[in-house]
Amino acid sequence: ACPDQRYVLDHEAMKYLQTSSVLVSGLQGLGVEIAKNIILCGVKAVTLHDQGNAQWADISSQIHLREEDIGKNRAEVSQSRLTELNSYVRVLAYIGPLVEDFLSDFQVVGLTSTPLKSQLQVGEICHSHGIKLVVADTRGIFGDSNGEQPLSAMVSLITKDSPGVVTCLDEAWHGFESSDFVSFREVQGMSELNDIHPIEIKVLGPYTFSICDTSSFSDYILGVIVIQVKVSKKISFKYLLASLAEPDFVITDYAKYSRPAHLHIGFQALHQFCTQHSRPPRPHNKEDAAELVTLAQAVNAQALPAVKQGSLDEDLIQKLAYVAAGDLAPINACSGKFMPITQWLYFDALECLPEEKVDFMEDQYLPHQNGYDGQVAVFGSDLQEKLAKQKYFLVGAGAIGYELLKNFAMIGLGCGEGGEITVTDMDTIKKSNLNRQFLFRPWDVSKFKSDTAAAAVHQINPHVRVRSHQNNVDPETECLYMDSHCPLLESGTLGTKGSVQVVIPLLTESYSSSQDSPEKSIPICTLKSFHNATEHTLQWARDEFESLFKQPTENVNQYLTNPKFMEQTLRLAGTQPLELLENVQRRLVLQRPETWADCVTWACRQWHTQYSHNIQQLLHNFPPDQVYSGAPFWSGPKRCPRPLNFDALHLDYVMAAANLFAQTYGLIGSLERAAMVTLLQFMQVLKFIPKSGVKIHISDQELQSIGASVDDGRLEELKSMLPSPDKLAGFKMYPIDFEKVLDWDDDSNFHMDFIMAASNLRAENYDIPPADRHKVVLIAGKIIPAIATTTAAIVGLACLELYKVVQGHGKLQSYKNSFINLAMPFFSFSEPLAPPHHQYYNQEWTLWYCFDVQGIQPNDKEMTLKQFLAYLKTEHKLEITMLSQGVSMLYSLFMPATKLKERLDQPMTELVSCVSKRKLSRHVWTLVLEMCSSDESGEDIELPYV
Repeated sequence: ACPDQRYVLDHEAMKYLQTSSVLVSGLQGLGVEIAKNIILCGVKAVTLHDQGNAQWADISSQIHLREEDIGKNRAEVSQSRLTELNSYVRVLAYIGPLVEDFLSDFQVVGLTSTPLKSQLQVGEICHSHGIKLVVADTRGIFGDSNGEQPLSAMVSLITKDSPGVVTCLDEAWHGFESSDFVSFREVQGMSELNDIHPIEIKVLGPYTFSICDTSSFSDYILGVIVIQVKVSKKISFKYLLASLAEPDFVITDYAKYSRPAHLHIGFQALHQFCTQHSRPPRPHNKEDAAELVTLAQAVNAQALPAVKQGSLDEDLIQKLAYVAAGDLAPINACSGKFMPITQWLYFDALECLPEEKVDFMEDQYLPHQNGYDGQVAVFGSDLQEKLAKQKYFLVGAGAIGYELLKNFAMIGLGCGEGGEITVTDMDTIKKSNLNRQFLFRPWDVSKFKSDTAAAAVHQINPHVRVRSHQNNVDPETECLYMDSHCPLLESGTLGTKGSVQVVIPLLTESYSSSQDSPEKSIPICTLKSFHNATEHTLQWARDEFESLFKQPTENVNQYLTNPKFMEQTLRLAGTQPLELLENVQRRLVLQRPETWADCVTWACRQWHTQYSHNIQQLLHNFPPDQVYSGAPFWSGPKRCPRPLNFDALHLDYVMAAANLFAQTYGLIGSLERAAMVTLLQFMQVLKFIPKSGVKIHISDQELQSIGASVDDGRLEELKSMLPSPDKLAGFKMYPIDFEKVLDWDDDSNFHMDFIMAASNLRAENYDIPPADRHKVVLIAGKIIPAIATTTAAIVGLACLELYKVVQGHGKLQSYKNSFINLAMPFFSFSEPLAPPHHQYYNQEWTLWYCFDVQGIQPNDKEMTLKQFLAYLKTEHKLEITMLSQGVSMLYSLFMPATKLKERLDQPMTELVSCVSKRKLSRHVWTLVLEMCSSDESGEDIELPYV
């Protein structure tokens, strides 16, 4: 269960989850969000507790309630629907009192929508029994170690000193922090470090840190991998009553540094109000707001110095009163996190309210007996009408997309006349998606995500209007054009980390203004011959999969079906023609199998080539005692390999490789290991003979500096040896696409078997510890770790920004970019960056500005290049020196006169099609052009696009 989650939590954490029984009390919006996430996480059992019945206001945030459930117990109604989320989790409903005998059966208790008096009573019971207690609450727009994989680095030097100083190789920063703990492996010379307990370090620089006293240790020779060790930390928490009096706050927004203390007082006053009146303050009722302010002042007067405020923020308390009766789906999602918080976390989204203070009439916030009452109590009926008319485009219906669709349905987005949600996703549902994409069920596997999600949200809100597609979204479908012309809410998660970026035209920078740092790549020469980490061997195995079972088979099919194959191949640069034709020759002539036995023979010979012969050739070129530039060649990041001898432990590789090889030829494979062993006993393996003249590059710089020569005679020989495609009519090969058919729930396709065997054999060559299947799937499958809680939190934050967009907020400080890490826990909110300002002549502009030129003239004829240049000179005083569209150069002052004359009289669309050598599609109504110009002094000036 929970495949994606395994890559966020370690095995011990998963075991703890799977033996935990959890009580969730209070099944309104927040409670059911917590229950949903816990059930998807895969705990042992979840008990739902609520003694109240469903009301209209609950439907605005409780996804498992329907209109026909009004008046029924919330826990009992929700049980059957929550049970569907995970068949491995036992889900129970309980409507009795929370007494000690009942509570003692749980490891964790979560309280939501619970009076303070009851919280204190349950808190005492939990404290006495060692039960973990989490209390969470939402009121309108208010709501009540780091999770990274251990780091590792290679060491070049360790000093004998007190303390010893460790210097890492300068290939990359070590990434450690002071007070981290590390252990050492494979130390040669200073062997005392191999068996020592984890050592606390002090960082001295990006490549150095100090450890313990090493002055009495042996001399360091070489080797050493240093690995971060995650040491358990004991965390102590105050019990509820003590924490209430002397709270510790988690600061989420440093622009609101003092606000948590005011909200701490305000929420205590709110509990008193609810107890006295058996209801929350009425929406935007001034009398109730004044009473809550009075109660808050009394709470503040009696508070201890740690929380007492000299001047209470009465305006904040008044706003709390105005919206306390409301319940928003996005706020529930933001609070759906159950990582340890030390010890109080208050979150508010006051920026969602109107920017200017407006004295709305109370009747705008009265309930209408429908599913939006909880939201209307916060924002009023006017915003509800605006939400219903919105048209939103959602790209992706995966983990984040389905959660967004759920929230869209809950808040009524696009549910009215003229409104609509369009969702597109090319992907289909896999079994591994079910643990955190709760709209999908086991019977939906293999269906399109977009279609299934669109149908599922109708169960949440029958009025939602969703149109689903399976279209790709990329520059060809004008994605960059959208980025520059409409509001964009971009969300992303990685394990316990997540972010939301807000892009508002004319107000913020665009999405393309900032870019993530490129993914760290492995040098080619390291990947080919000089492995020193598991990541290297796994990437090598992935490349091996492509080069054995995909690329050659595609080359063969092209050779057989494309009449211009040879002509196109010979035009390729460098040694590509030779490599490609050798691939085709091997698969059609030298290695083509007729039987399963031939496939086994090929796999065994492939094993000897890669794990014995090639390693022996490498050692022939660079012997173990080789000296290079005065130092041992095999030192630092270069590990001296050793060839392997084939034995029974290596049958996994042969079994997987032989079956995959057979698949590429359409032959039937076999799972019979005993029969395969019999075949191998009669197979002869060629003895290794070192080859002279084999060049093995030791760095990418060396590889790039040496030009590749092509043996024309060898090319002609290969051409003559290839059978004519006419003689192979009807024959085709079957490429295996690793990414396309990869399914971690089905090991029978041999993909993972091959990757794991190939990688671990290569690791054995280089004395690198083998990887378990968990790590192999994570790295080779490029799995993006994910858990439901992070997704829910990020989507909630994104939807809070949506409220602002719909209202048309025009101040930069009203919007918030979000960055969270639930494992730490860390929460950071900041204003989006404003777009940079540029200037030409006296005209100021930003990335949102463009020259809008009407291409069709009054005489209904299209503007030519000559007319376009004249227009810019006349209207904007711009002398254009260069004009381009995408990668196509349309005009330049330095063009030959004949070409320039020809182009000046061409209409613009004809010119673009002619230069780019592709016809414009019918749906293209605009052209985006970029240009260069110079001012009167001849200096280049930066200009907007056209």
